[in-house]
Amino acid sequence: MPNPTQSPGNSNADLAAHLLAKERQLHAQAVRADAQALDQLLADDYFELGVAGTVWTKPAVISALAGEAFSTRQISDFKLNLLADSVALVTYHAHRVATAQRPAADSLRSSVWRLTRDRWQMVFHQGTPLP
Repeated sequence: MPNPTQSPGNSNADLAAHLLAKERQLHAQAVRADAQALDQLLADDYFELGVAGTVWTKPAVISALAGEAFSTRQISDFKLNLLADSVALVTYHAHRVATAQRPAADSLRSSVWRLTRDRWQMVFHQGTPLP
C-alpha cells in the first residue's frame, strides 16, 4: 500500500486507515518480536510515557518487547487529528485480552505519527489505564 500523505487526492479517511493499520502492526506478536520491523515503525527520536509512569525510548521498547509475554490487543474508537501536513495524532481505546501471565486491561491510547521521507513513523505514544 502506498504511504498516504495529505497531498491532493488523498483524504483524511485514507490516512486514518493507513495509520490504523500501522497501529495494528505494532500490536501484532510477530512485529513486536521483530527489532527490524519496530525500527521501521518507530522514529529514532521516539519516546513513550508508559502506564506505570516510565519514560521509554526506542531502544528500550525494542529490547523490552523482545521478551514480552504477548497478549492480543483490540482497537476501537480510532480517531485521527491532523496536526500539520506531516504530523498526525491518533487516539483510540485499546483492550488487552487476558492471558495466564497478565489480566485483561483497557486503556486510552494516543500516538503521534510523523511523515518523513515518504514513510509514517510513530514519534510518541502514551497509554492511560482505565478502571
